[in-house]
Amino acid sequence: MGTWSSRASPHAPSPCGDLLLACVASFRGTMGYARKVFDGIPHLDLFMHNVMVRGYAHGGAPAAAFVLYRRIGAASLRPDAFTFCYLLRASAGLPGSCAGYQVHGVVLKLGFLSDAFVRNAVINMHAKCGDLQVAGALLDEAGEGDVVAWSAVIAGHAARGDLGIARQLFDDCRHKDLVCWNVMVAAYAKHGEMEKARELIDRAPETDVVSWNTIITGYAAKGMLKEALDVLDEMKCAGWMPDEATIVSLLSCCANLGSLDTGRMIHSLHLEGRPCTSIVLGNALVSMYAKCGDLQAALEVFSRTKERDVWTWNSIIGGLAFHGQAEQSIHFFNKMLQEGMCPNAISFLCVLGACSHAGLVEDGQRYFSLMKDRYKIEQNAKHYSCIVDMLGRAGLLDEAFAILSSMRCEPSAVIWRTLLGACKTTGMQPWQTCQGEASKNE
Repeated sequence: MGTWSSRASPHAPSPCGDLLLACVASFRGTMGYARKVFDGIPHLDLFMHNVMVRGYAHGGAPAAAFVLYRRIGAASLRPDAFTFCYLLRASAGLPGSCAGYQVHGVVLKLGFLSDAFVRNAVINMHAKCGDLQVAGALLDEAGEGDVVAWSAVIAGHAARGDLGIARQLFDDCRHKDLVCWNVMVAAYAKHGEMEKARELIDRAPETDVVSWNTIITGYAAKGMLKEALDVLDEMKCAGWMPDEATIVSLLSCCANLGSLDTGRMIHSLHLEGRPCTSIVLGNALVSMYAKCGDLQAALEVFSRTKERDVWTWNSIIGGLAFHGQAEQSIHFFNKMLQEGMCPNAISFLCVLGACSHAGLVEDGQRYFSLMKDRYKIEQNAKHYSCIVDMLGRAGLLDEAFAILSSMRCEPSAVIWRTLLGACKTTGMQPWQTCQGEASKNE
């Protein structure tokens, strides 16, 4: 069910349906324009409704998918197997609700559970929502030959950390396909058990780019850069070229380890001369160069990145702040606001750190207030630690204590130690209070 198809309704798509399909597919999950087109079509058929339900389900808007589903009934249309497959995917995005069980009930009532695609979608939904007893019972009904169902239940147990059960199911599955092998390899890699992941991929009858990316990502997540690069060489020898996911994993590892030379090599070998059209890839490059201290390269990549999101800005703002370029960091934060990009909690953490190190107390206090007042972002312990550090460095201990008293939660030991250091530096007497609170909160 991963591709669009005219089989999404009993009728072939009309020109309007084709237009709607193109809108959903072209805007990578942003459904605003597609919804305007949908609302402007006078006679909506099931195919058009299914296109929208699928778009919302895949675009991370499960509640909107259910709104569109209700309109199917209101339009006197009868949902089909495709409708329920898409709706079940949306249900997996609402694990705390009873939506999945309700859809399962309708599927049973209308007799769609006999459809293999729908049954597997039901199993996958329950597995993703952690309802593994229900998923297991449906797997028993599906039979040994349904490897899609087996893979879904294996993935469900792996996601919950039950690797022993997942491996037992994997071993019991008699008709493993490549997806099934990749699911089990990913389970081990995600939990850091790289020896077992490597042993499985060596035994697998076939591999694909997903198999190799999984191993590379697993090694990269553990900081095992040499092993990740060795697998990259194996991957290329096996005839597979690294894709975006491979490069992003390797760049992330380089960033975390501060391996600038290796990061440059990866950039040069795999990306040099090609436009950086992907936000994810652009962010990985900016982050790698910024964290490794090559701010000039980070700024160059940033300037060449055509599309930016809040993480692109955070990478450059945080990198500049971390490496002592506080005023430039604040400049980019203000530029982000001017361009209409909405900051998040990390954005404010970066700019507060910059204000603290530059001694820009008034700016820091203004940004701290801006979080809650304009952007409705609740300050967390890290934001409080930054503002306390900034006030402490400036010798404004009364203001720092006032900030602590306004916290909704108990200040952590880290925050008290931050204030303790400021008290000792300035010779203020309240340091004894800070020392006692720091010990009490450990």
